Amino acid sequence: MLDGMRKASQNWIGRSIMAVLMGFIILSFAIWGIGDIFRGFTSSTVATVGTQTITAEQVRFAYQTQLQRMQQQFRRAITNEQARAFGLDRQIVTRLVAEASLDQRATSLGLAMSTEDLADAVRKDPAFAGLTGKFDVSRFNEALRDAGLSEQAFIREQRKVYLRRQIAETLSGGMKTPKATLAAVHRYRFETRAIDYVVLPDSALDAIAPAAQDVLQKFYDDRKTAFRTAEYRKFVTLAITPEGIADPTKISDDDAKARYERVKGEKFGTAEKRQIQQMVFANEDEAKAASQKIKDGASFQSIAQERKLSDADVNLGNVTRGEIADASVAQAAFTLAAGAVSEPVKGQFGYVLVRVEAIQPESVKNFADVAGQLKADLALERAKGQVQILRDKIEDERTSGKTLTEAAQIAGMQVRTVEGITAAGLDKAGNLITDLAERDALLKAVFASDVGVDNDTINGSTGGVVWFEVAGVEPARQLTFDEAKTEVERNWKDEEIARRLSEKADALVEKIKSGTSMEDLAKETGLELKHAGSVQRIGGDELPQGVIARVFALPSGSAGSASGDGFTRVVFKITDSQIPPVDFDSDTIKGAADQILAAMNEDILAQYVTKLQTDQGVRINDAAVQAAIGGNTDPNGLF
Repeated sequence: MLDGMRKASQNWIGRSIMAVLMGFIILSFAIWGIGDIFRGFTSSTVATVGTQTITAEQVRFAYQTQLQRMQQQFRRAITNEQARAFGLDRQIVTRLVAEASLDQRATSLGLAMSTEDLADAVRKDPAFAGLTGKFDVSRFNEALRDAGLSEQAFIREQRKVYLRRQIAETLSGGMKTPKATLAAVHRYRFETRAIDYVVLPDSALDAIAPAAQDVLQKFYDDRKTAFRTAEYRKFVTLAITPEGIADPTKISDDDAKARYERVKGEKFGTAEKRQIQQMVFANEDEAKAASQKIKDGASFQSIAQERKLSDADVNLGNVTRGEIADASVAQAAFTLAAGAVSEPVKGQFGYVLVRVEAIQPESVKNFADVAGQLKADLALERAKGQVQILRDKIEDERTSGKTLTEAAQIAGMQVRTVEGITAAGLDKAGNLITDLAERDALLKAVFASDVGVDNDTINGSTGGVVWFEVAGVEPARQLTFDEAKTEVERNWKDEEIARRLSEKADALVEKIKSGTSMEDLAKETGLELKHAGSVQRIGGDELPQGVIARVFALPSGSAGSASGDGFTRVVFKITDSQIPPVDFDSDTIKGAADQILAAMNEDILAQYVTKLQTDQGVRINDAAVQAAIGGNTDPNGLF
């Protein structure tokens, strides 16, 4: 997650978005920073906010609802432990406390909303709009089902939401992002600098004599923790995966051909598409009348115009059979010849006339060209069933007391022994071991286990299973000076090269500051003079990011140096700096303004809620929170 936050913060839009996140963090501290708040509750009370109580049932419902949404988003099961690692429990209680605080404020201000106004707001809410952009009852009902609410409960909760929104809009309504802020964002993003530079390589240095013994000893002593062996673990593993036991040679041609006939249009070619038009009528009589007019010579389009239907109302587009939602319409459309119009068809929303404008036939590869892939796919499918059989056989033997090696032999399989590996996956020669099934999960489990421990299996990402037993542990240890001497010499030399390059580059920078031109400097040093004319903070002219950061850390016209690629130092002078005029009406600036404004709004609201909670008083029952969400991973309390 921290990597994701760092990546998100590497561009100016990401930094703006992260500001919104910081607002929530401020709000969180406002709640959890209050001391001595965990006493004097009933078991069903999670928190009190002023005179309002938040029950365990409210927390449980909100937690489970959000957990289900996360599972749908990530498309996998998420345990309570994983959800707590994401901070879901804290987020839920924080949100409920903030909402309760705003609800009390709304009551104290006398804010209210009539049922008629509320119904109108729901109808206008874009969350419930259908394809036409208007309120869609089915979408509304679907939202209720997803939220697990009755219509009455939804209306009750939604009234609170709209009143909270009124408070939030009052706090920041009419506020605009300052133009000075947008100009600063524009400058940061679009300022372009030009530099002249030379690349100073390590070959420009005098030869470095080997370090004396006492120098190396001091270098080792000062950096002793850097010279340690890694912890190595020896383990036995057995992986049964569909890919490992699948055997395409056992799949017959007949089986492959049967699969081919079922999937050829979808998997090995382009399915037939048709350009479809349709007109929907309120009843069968109207549809028959229109059909007769077409038979008498009227065009499909003229009937549509007569009924004041636009092209968007009539055209379904160029679609496959599966893309037509109404099965009756699809059946009619894909049995007509090009240019033909169907008889009235009873569809889901009335009687329909269907016309086929054009047909794009399917295009399919020959069986011979895809037979190998078909057999591989079938073998993989069948192997998934075999995995379970083999898994049960291995588990039966292990339950009876057999070692993993013995159980594998009885099942006709072979274990693999890894003699020594680090947590990073390196063997004792420093080579990366990459061919382990479920490598990352396996290494994590191996280094969390110990010799003689009966370990749980690791479920594979493709339906397989991996067993392992730790056979030996070689602990990490401090290397003696003699053992580390070769590495010490190498590290000392690398640092010495970097130091001398920096000193030499600094001397060249001082010459530039004293008036030496970059042209003369290049001639004097024998280095190639280069020019980069379009350097921006996001990159440019293939310069290392460290050099770019240094270029923008100095005023225009300045000289400086920075580490380059490998053992090099880039010495440069900034020759120009250009900032294009700000177009406050551009999509880029408008987008930045919206995101910055959202961050400002969140910050204002967070501060307001903090003050409300201070005035109202917030108390949280940690034990009730744990009971509501199920379990506790921290013996000292979650919050």
